[in-house]
Amino acid sequence: MKTKMKLFLSFLLVALTTITTIAQEVQEFSLKDAQEYAVQNSYVVQNSGLDVDIARKKIWETITMGLPQINGNAEYVKNIDAAKSPLPVAIIPKEFWPNLGIPDDTPVDATFPVSFAQKYNSSWGFSIDQLIFDGSYIVGVGSAKIYLQLATQGKEKTEIEIKHGVAQAYYMVLVAQENLTVMKENLGNSEKLLSDSKALYENGFVEEQDVDQMQLLTKKAENEILKAKREIRVAKMVLKYTMGVNVESEIELTDNLSQFIDPLLNNVESDYGFDHISHIDYRMLETQSLVSEKLLKLEKSAYLPKVNGFYSWNKMAFGDNSNLFKSSVPWFKSSMLGVNIEVPIFSAGQRISKVNQAKMEYEKSINDQKQAVQGLQKDYLSAVADIESAVDQLKNDIDNKKLASKIYDKTTIKYNNGLISSTELSQTETQYIQSQGAWVGSVLQLLNAKINLDKAIGK
Repeated sequence: MKTKMKLFLSFLLVALTTITTIAQEVQEFSLKDAQEYAVQNSYVVQNSGLDVDIARKKIWETITMGLPQINGNAEYVKNIDAAKSPLPVAIIPKEFWPNLGIPDDTPVDATFPVSFAQKYNSSWGFSIDQLIFDGSYIVGVGSAKIYLQLATQGKEKTEIEIKHGVAQAYYMVLVAQENLTVMKENLGNSEKLLSDSKALYENGFVEEQDVDQMQLLTKKAENEILKAKREIRVAKMVLKYTMGVNVESEIELTDNLSQFIDPLLNNVESDYGFDHISHIDYRMLETQSLVSEKLLKLEKSAYLPKVNGFYSWNKMAFGDNSNLFKSSVPWFKSSMLGVNIEVPIFSAGQRISKVNQAKMEYEKSINDQKQAVQGLQKDYLSAVADIESAVDQLKNDIDNKKLASKIYDKTTIKYNNGLISSTELSQTETQYIQSQGAWVGSVLQLLNAKINLDKAIGK
């Protein structure tokens, strides 16, 4: 019994260990991997993919309007109070009057209501309709294909935007991690200074106030670390949400900040190759212009005739007995084949008004394209100027950070030699932390400028 219990507990321990390992599995992502994952798993991208599928179905829906349409019909009727028609009594033979309920003293110039319908009737059959010519149908098929093109471009734009969003969140995590590393180094320095201050105080070389000041610096450094860790958690949460990863999952980033910063600082990408024709926003406006052109053709097609062919076949039966399906009840066939032509003649100016409106909408779409060219060019030049300014600012803040670090190191040496007070050291450390914060802000500004430049180029 004890052996079985030990085996069971061992199995349970292994199972729990396996489940814990699976639950804590960490997913690793480079920026490219994160962007590809987002394209495959983002709900926004999935919805844009469904829009493309809907557009494909819309094309077939439009095409089927020009294919044969077959409908069946069946009817069974009981005439509870059949419709009657007034007939002159003079045309009704005298011998039928009793059966019809006509009184004998009815004047011959009078009328009497008579029903020609039998109590029950039934019919069944089918009809076929075939579109032969309709200008709006031809335009509609072409418009549906353009609708698919627009949906496909919409999906492409969504994928570009989601990649930009992932890049921005990815950069935020890297910057927050780099900031945490610096804050940990600062905490290590503060803790060493605190330890040294306590030793000096115990030997009578510094005052108690100096120890207290070092404790304040250490607490401040600890708070900066807690703040940096919170920023990492929030940044990772935003990244996971943007990628479509479960927010409770653990992820690690395999790229480092220098991979993205160094090429920008070294002007590796000085020629960005802007071409408005390949930009997704311009291409979407081109497609919108095609839509407006198709709508104009649709309104013009209202002047054309519409031709439809049809065929119908029916069987009918009548009787005063409710069972019309017994063999003794005759069924009468009927069928017809024909063509229906509808020719527009006069609409009191309605059609020409719609054509003129569609023509103006098309002209507006052309103007939107021209304006877009100027707008995209403006955005590109602004983005280039912004990234150049961001590069200059970051280079300046890197120099300031190095200088602040150098000043802080020298001040620490002076403090350890008793040449300055702890207050001066505290001020120098604050200056160093501020330079670190300015560097973080400049890095984010440069990376965001790079994202804005990619948007302006259409990448």
